This record gives sequence, C-alpha cells and structure tokens, in this order.
Amino acid sequence: MYAKQYGVKGECACRLIMLFALKNGMFWNDTRAEFQKAAEEVKQLKTKPTDAEVLDIYGLYKQATLGDVNTARPGMFDFTGKTKWDAWDAKKGMSKDDAVKAYIAKVEELKGKYGI
Repeated sequence: MYAKQYGVKGECACRLIMLFALKNGMFWNDTRAEFQKAAEEVKQLKTKPTDAEVLDIYGLYKQATLGDVNTARPGMFDFTGKTKWDAWDAKKGMSKDDAVKAYIAKVEELKGKYGI
C-alpha cells in the first residue's frame, strides 16, 4: 500500500513495508507470545539454574515488563529484596524491546543447559 503510493518497487518496497510494520508494532504480538512462552518454560527447567542466572532472568523480566527500576532500594535487612533490586537496576537503560529479546535468548540458553 505505501510502496505503491510512493512509487517504490522491488526490494525497496519490501524494506518500506517492513519498516512500516516495525514502526507500528505489527511484530510485537509474535515477540510478546515468545516472551510469554519463555516465561512459562523457564519455570519448567529440569534443574534449578544458578543464583546468578536466576537473578539475570529476574532483572531482564522486570526490565522487559516495567522498564527502568522505579522503586527505592529495599532496606538494610531485606537481603533478598536488595539482591533482586540490584539485578533489575543492572539492566537500567536497556530498552524494553532489547530486554524482551535478551530474556528470550537467556531462557533458550538455560533450556539447552538444563533441559525442559
């Protein structure tokens, strides 16, 4: 539709259509489905990942769903809360889209390492 409107043909038309689709979020549903699938699959690993891997997944999940950390760091005696907050804060500045892609890739890596 836009390719014809602007008189673009061939490979350029394909690129224009792809850019339009990306700009308008037309591929987000596929990525969102992959993300949701990965979020379920990570819970089904045969072996529990290391603490560092779990924290990495946690930080990526929070960044993908909420963006940059938006709460104060938990208090001195909330060791688990501080550790999780730090994992999320480590992803600060990463776009939600990049965090989604990184999360999916990390889950795929863990599935290969630990099985599902």
